Amino acid sequence: MSFLKVHDALLAAHGPQRWWPAKSAFEVMVGAVLTQNTAWTNVEKAIANLHAAKAMKAEIILHAPHRTVAAWIRPAGYFNVKAKRLQNFCAWYVKHGGEKKLRRFDTVALRHELLSVNGVGPETADDILLYAFHRPIFVIDAYTRRLFSRLRMAAGDESYDRLRGNIEETLRREARGKRELLPLFNEYHALIVRHGKDVCKTRPRCAECCLAQRCPAAAV
Repeated sequence: MSFLKVHDALLAAHGPQRWWPAKSAFEVMVGAVLTQNTAWTNVEKAIANLHAAKAMKAEIILHAPHRTVAAWIRPAGYFNVKAKRLQNFCAWYVKHGGEKKLRRFDTVALRHELLSVNGVGPETADDILLYAFHRPIFVIDAYTRRLFSRLRMAAGDESYDRLRGNIEETLRREARGKRELLPLFNEYHALIVRHGKDVCKTRPRCAECCLAQRCPAAAV
C-alpha cells in the first residue's frame, strides 16, 4: 500500500482538517511550543488567555515576568517549564528579526536555527516549519509512528530524522507530477492526528478504521 493511498483513504474517511487553526504565523509558533505533552483543547485556552491579555506578541511575552507568562499559559499544563521555553523561543524570534526576516532562511538553515532554541525539539521545529513558514516538511509524532508501524510501512523505532526522511522521500516520489507537496504534507499530518486520536488509538478501534482491510495489525 502506498503512502498516497493511505492519505486518500484517511481524507475520504475524515474529510479536510484545515489545520493549523491560528490568526497568525506567530500564533502557530506559540501553539507548537505549548502543545507539547498536552491536548490541543488546553492549548486553545492558553492562547485565548494570551489574546485576552493582548500578549500575543513576542516582545510582550519575552519581557513579561516569568510568573505572568506562566499564569497566561497555565491551561496548557507544565506551565512553569513551558513559560521558560516560550520565552526562550521569543528571545530567539526577536533576536532574528521576527517572521519577515526568518522567512529569508532556507529550510535547512531555518530548521537548524529552530533546533538551537532550548525547548524546541524536532517535532516542534517541524510543526513550525510546515504550518507557520509553509515549508514542505513531514511532521513525525507518536500517531505517525503508531499508524505506519501497524501498517508495516515503518519499523516504528527509527530515529526521528530517519523516519521523516523515509516518508518524505517516498511521498516525493509517489506524488511527482500529481500533488503539490506543501498542501499534501499539511493535510496528511492533520489527518494522521485525527485518525490517531479517534480510531488508531493505543487500543485501536479496528472495526471503525478505513484502513483495516489493508492493515496487518487489524488482521491479527
